[in-house]
Amino acid sequence: MSNHKKPRRPIDLTGVTHFHAVEEITDILCNRTQNTARNFYQTQVAYFLGKLAANMHAIIDTKDRGLIPVNVYALALANSGFGKNYSISIIENDLMKPFQNRMVNSTFLKAAEASLWKIANRRSAISGKGQQEEFDRVEAEFNRDGPYPYTFDSATAPAVKQLHHKLAMATAGCISLQVDEIGSNLVSSTEVLNLFLELFDQGQIKQKLTKNTEENKRSRDIIGGVPTCMLLFGAPSKLLDGGQTEDSFYSFLEIGYARRCIFGFGSAATRSSNNLPPIEIYKRLIDPTNKQMANKWSKHFHDLGDPGFLNWKIELPDDIAVQLLSYRIECEKVADELPEYAEIQKAEINHRYFKALKIAGAYAFVDQSAQITEDHLLSAILLVEESGDAFSQILTREKPYVKLAKYIADIDGEVTHADLVEALPFYKQNNASRVELITLASAWGYKNNILIKKTFNDGIEFFTGESLQPTSMDEVQVSYSDHWAYNYETERVPFTSLDQLTQVQGYHWANHAFQNGHRSDEKTIPGFNLLVFDIDGTCPLGTAAELLKDYAFHIYTTKSHTDESHRFRMVLPINYLLELDSDDYLEFMNSVMAWLPFKVDHSSNQRNKKWESCNGSYGYNDGRMVDALPHIPKTSRNHHYKKENKPLQNLNNLERWFASQMMEGNRNNSMLRYALALVDSGMSQVQVRKHVHEFNNKLANRLPPGELDSTILTTVSKKYNKTS
Repeated sequence: MSNHKKPRRPIDLTGVTHFHAVEEITDILCNRTQNTARNFYQTQVAYFLGKLAANMHAIIDTKDRGLIPVNVYALALANSGFGKNYSISIIENDLMKPFQNRMVNSTFLKAAEASLWKIANRRSAISGKGQQEEFDRVEAEFNRDGPYPYTFDSATAPAVKQLHHKLAMATAGCISLQVDEIGSNLVSSTEVLNLFLELFDQGQIKQKLTKNTEENKRSRDIIGGVPTCMLLFGAPSKLLDGGQTEDSFYSFLEIGYARRCIFGFGSAATRSSNNLPPIEIYKRLIDPTNKQMANKWSKHFHDLGDPGFLNWKIELPDDIAVQLLSYRIECEKVADELPEYAEIQKAEINHRYFKALKIAGAYAFVDQSAQITEDHLLSAILLVEESGDAFSQILTREKPYVKLAKYIADIDGEVTHADLVEALPFYKQNNASRVELITLASAWGYKNNILIKKTFNDGIEFFTGESLQPTSMDEVQVSYSDHWAYNYETERVPFTSLDQLTQVQGYHWANHAFQNGHRSDEKTIPGFNLLVFDIDGTCPLGTAAELLKDYAFHIYTTKSHTDESHRFRMVLPINYLLELDSDDYLEFMNSVMAWLPFKVDHSSNQRNKKWESCNGSYGYNDGRMVDALPHIPKTSRNHHYKKENKPLQNLNNLERWFASQMMEGNRNNSMLRYALALVDSGMSQVQVRKHVHEFNNKLANRLPPGELDSTILTTVSKKYNKTS
């Protein structure tokens, strides 16, 4: 995951509720879409309230910044099937349609006619031509810009500028862009989105100078801003794809959209079906208050389309302005607490006050209030703060290498680079980027229980993956039978209860399960979390226990064990349940056996290997589980392990064991433990001295011979003297 974290809230909003229109309309949407994602729908509702006020050119009168138009930019993300389009359809058709019809077909036309006459009169006074003649020219200029689109889903920059000119002439209406599936349309919308950055604050736009011709005449500049609203929505997976689209999205956030937008985020967990019984969902669907509330707000919005509400001026009183300033200061303090690299988060937090001001203006307009009240401001701040929470969720998207690791783990079978390029937009074409992604995915998978394997076949690289199940010491897998080949039953039992099986005479057991209980390689079911080794006279039992004292193990003597020749079995749990085929299991076990500090029976490298229970002596050791990951074939971890241990290949098991420890820690302590292990094995003092010097000479980081004699071998000598 990303390092972005949710910052603290800059203000205590205990007891603050959402604006009543937002709450009631959100209730309708939650009931009818069968979803409880209030933040997602509140973001949508706030956008449409802002759009309503913007169409009527509502404006906030502030003493410090002058006149500020009411308008809202929103980004709302949720997975497919969430009801994004359905909820918007409910708002547009059941709630806002009467306002839209009145606005477009009546109020806009009346406002435009009155404004065109004002323009014509001004031009007439300058040119000396008749007012009707100038009006005809102005009207032709107005009509040349085409009909007024109440909402559009795509545009070119010249078309937006043309619409801006038309609405500036009309002094009514707003520029409203609503883009569905923003992930699929973001890159193609780059031109218009760059233009909308300029339009947000005051609705003003700089004209591009073009050649004036008979066919393409430049229009006269109209002084005045046009409110601009924007709603971008879609699935997060399409927008945050780890490729070009995600790069473009974060670029847009960085250059200005983080500070301009309010954000909504919905997840599948909020579906009513996950939280409510069907009868309750049905009751909410048919709840008569849904229609009652829709009718109430539909009528209210229709009334707000009256020409009397055009250019509605909303005052920001001094006490409310001070509250807003306090909120701004606290936001800046929160932003300052974030690290320097969190530039996008800092920008979003630093400008929450401005978003809150515009939304509070929309609330005041809906209430037909000539002032922003404290309730308006606090409700707007609450929405903006919850928007900030949603923004943090958006920023904590998965990195491309995390998506890659999960994808490979979820795929049933092998995939090639070509498969990955086709399936994953972020999987780069060039080799260097692919290698880096696979390396990072393998490293992330290692820490998050995902195993990625790599093989070559005819020069083609194949990848397989699986999600590893961590081993629980209460659930180690064994299968057992009173017959050497048939009727094997499989159970998962506590590790510390293994003696109840290993000490029962007449039973055979294995660390794998078998189809139909038939023990054979063909019938072996992949999956094991125990290592089992027979040590037949190659190491004293006490020495083996001492060497592996850091690991959990169950140890018991076999029927051929004697005081002179120690024969015993060691059972060690590994940290994951692994599913390996016959060849990989063989390679895995050979690697583990080479890692052990003593020689073991090599027949343990067969998956269908069975062991016989024996009523002898036994014991347990409490320690950590063996890390299986370095030994799993075809993995980057195994490749690294082999490379790291290649210089130790000329050493025997015991020497390798201690040499690897010397590479990681204190050489003197490891050499002493090696010498004492030789003493415990029954060697004479002369033999121990000889082996210690020979082992030291094989090491690249050898100890000075004089130091060996004066420290390690002096301690060895004292031990012999003590026991003689």
